[in-house]
Amino acid sequence: MNIGFIGLGIMGAPMAGHLLAAGHTIISAVHNTQPSEELVRAGLKIVDSFARVAEETEIIIIMVPDTPQVEDVLFSENGVAAGLSSGKLVIDMSSISPIDTKLFAQRINDKGCGYLDAPVSGGEVGAKAASLTIMVGGSEEDFNLATPILKLMGSNITLVGQNGVGQTTKVANQIVVALTIEAVGEALVFASKAGADPAKVRQALMGGLAQSRILEVHGDRMINRTFDPGFRIELHQKDLNLALQGAKSLGVSLPNTSSTQELFNACTAHGDNKLDHSGLVTALERMSNHQVTSGCK
Repeated sequence: MNIGFIGLGIMGAPMAGHLLAAGHTIISAVHNTQPSEELVRAGLKIVDSFARVAEETEIIIIMVPDTPQVEDVLFSENGVAAGLSSGKLVIDMSSISPIDTKLFAQRINDKGCGYLDAPVSGGEVGAKAASLTIMVGGSEEDFNLATPILKLMGSNITLVGQNGVGQTTKVANQIVVALTIEAVGEALVFASKAGADPAKVRQALMGGLAQSRILEVHGDRMINRTFDPGFRIELHQKDLNLALQGAKSLGVSLPNTSSTQELFNACTAHGDNKLDHSGLVTALERMSNHQVTSGCK
């Protein structure tokens, strides 16, 4: 199948690689990030516009950072919409505004094409391992058409509702992830400053109710100071902004989401917005005047 893939960054590149490895023809146009030599050697085809991508493919996947970038890819003068013909399918795997997603979907549907919002969770590790969780909003017909493609990139794929609900689910996911990172950070700062070895504390916690993927992966990052992204703080800030904006419109209180966002803001104020989101611990460390270090007694 001819598949368009726009957005070949830290997440998109390995995702597109899995589609190439499965024998699909992948066509792209440059969006900020030049395609890797590895993808080009694997057969990636580059064309001169997003409209050309849509013209030459049956399914068009988008994986870019934020709502304005998705809108530009779709609806700029030479955007995807300009190259669509009836019966094609657009899958936006970016993490963007649920409200705008509904508007984008309607505009694409008006052209006789399907639209799925299918944001992912699992980060760079999940993208490389093809083990992403994919939360899909759209029609069952479009979902069934896309499922064989999505299965090449993820292992937990769920149709959660109509257009926009996939993005709503992703926002909920990001609330859980952010608050869990914050909790792990607090626990390790506390244990380390109390004189315990945080690596051993983490190991002990992995056997109890506190066990989580975030304690496993991000706890290790905090202890070993490996804050290369991953998923950048600035992107998680964007996702929590979506949560807080949505909460305001719905009249919902998200007090811990708000306080965690303030910690991300503190990281950004210190120039750490490009760190992996596990770098949130650095804000807690500054407040406590203590850095998590392994080997404490």
